[in-house]
Amino acid sequence: MAEGLIVPFCAEHADYLTDESRCVGAAGTISFPKTGAEVAEVLSKVRGGVTVQGARTGIVAGAVPSGGHVLNLRGMNGIGPVRVDSSTGKAWITVQPGALLLDICKAVEPEGFFFPPDPTESSASIGGMAATNASGARSYLYGPAREWISALSVVLADGDVLPIRRGETFADGRKFSLTTQKGRVIEGILPGYGIPGVKSAAGYYAADGMDIIDLFIGMEGTLGVITELELRLAKKPALAGGITIFLPSEEAAICLVGMARDSSIKPAAVEYFNPSALNLLRCIKARNPSFAGVPELPARFNTAIYLEFHKENEDELDECIMFVSDALAKLGVSDDDTWFATGSKEMERAKAFRHAVPEAVNLLVAERKKSCPSLTKLGTDMSVPDSCLEAVMAMYNTGLLESGLESVIFGHIGNNHLHVNILPACMEDYKRGRELYMLWAERVVEMGGSVSAEHGIGKIKTAFLQLMYGREGVGEMLAVKRLLDPDMRLNPGTLFER
Repeated sequence: MAEGLIVPFCAEHADYLTDESRCVGAAGTISFPKTGAEVAEVLSKVRGGVTVQGARTGIVAGAVPSGGHVLNLRGMNGIGPVRVDSSTGKAWITVQPGALLLDICKAVEPEGFFFPPDPTESSASIGGMAATNASGARSYLYGPAREWISALSVVLADGDVLPIRRGETFADGRKFSLTTQKGRVIEGILPGYGIPGVKSAAGYYAADGMDIIDLFIGMEGTLGVITELELRLAKKPALAGGITIFLPSEEAAICLVGMARDSSIKPAAVEYFNPSALNLLRCIKARNPSFAGVPELPARFNTAIYLEFHKENEDELDECIMFVSDALAKLGVSDDDTWFATGSKEMERAKAFRHAVPEAVNLLVAERKKSCPSLTKLGTDMSVPDSCLEAVMAMYNTGLLESGLESVIFGHIGNNHLHVNILPACMEDYKRGRELYMLWAERVVEMGGSVSAEHGIGKIKTAFLQLMYGREGVGEMLAVKRLLDPDMRLNPGTLFER
């Protein structure tokens, strides 16, 4: 069976040497299994390194192969029926790892449910989302993917299978024990570091007495291959509304975020766009017809905050609108510069506006790559505690001003998780930007933050992981990897430098 699946790498497979990071790797063979049994068979036959891929939407090169074999799970895209517990109303769905987020959403919506994690790329595969503990804008209310995964089937490097269900296997302090499908018992010790109390997708999750399923969520394919997932679903809200608020200054935006946090309105998302982000939209709208749908942005629009609400009735939604009106009055800002969205079509337009900034960034970088092929953007993915939001914003602004580097800032300000996209014009800019990024990462760690809030570490940010947990912490992670993958075959170069 495996012999027919494993084929030599050739020119028609060129796309599988890269992902959205735009890094390019190399491989000798590739396979496209359709079942967990085929995954196990491939792993038992292949020798050397194996890079696991899904939709390849990641931006940290986690799916870029470092030689060896590419195990692409795009064909494992099955989506089961929604199962509802009639006594509690709770719902679940079982899916394969190659199923795309957009297809899962389409499958569950007619049943009145949705899957809350909401990364920018709706074409992301669910296996990749689990592997990186992905989140997105709605994580402010709903949390990351980890909180919505109730069971996994994981094929280990030797082809044995580890079925694991939330609520069944817990660590004893930091000690853990797992039993595979073949009855093999695996005993080990979790890393001893503390996980920062912020949104994080950096390294292995480890805590006293933790549910061991969480070790495999966010492990970036380094401990095993996820071949099946059971997802917990949320009841679709009766009403959804979005409010895009344009403000005269960054200070006013940060103040509004604080008001929203301290209120009872409980937004699902709290997003931010700095002056440079709005300027980029103005420029690209003027010269690119595909951005014609982006509304006009008058010069007085300095920054923007987007609030999204999921409510059960009109009174609750009205309360949110009243909150915004009262908050703007306290800030001395007119609510005329506010866009309201209700209903599916208006909400889709609001979402398109949010996503237009990263799309514009990618287009700009693609244009610059034509004259400098080695060029890529530098996008931060760091988070800090609530008390450090103003400090981290000041750090970003000061560093960018002093360096003279072009940039935009946007992202999940409710979680103190901002994406600073440095836009280099040449490789010298890129070098200076990377040095600035490393300096920021050091300070974020000092603040008690995370070097990766949602994108993961991949192959690009391994130095940041060591900065966050130190050599000892990374060594403890390596010990767990070697326990489950003794020959270090799975996703070589991801998380750990080769």
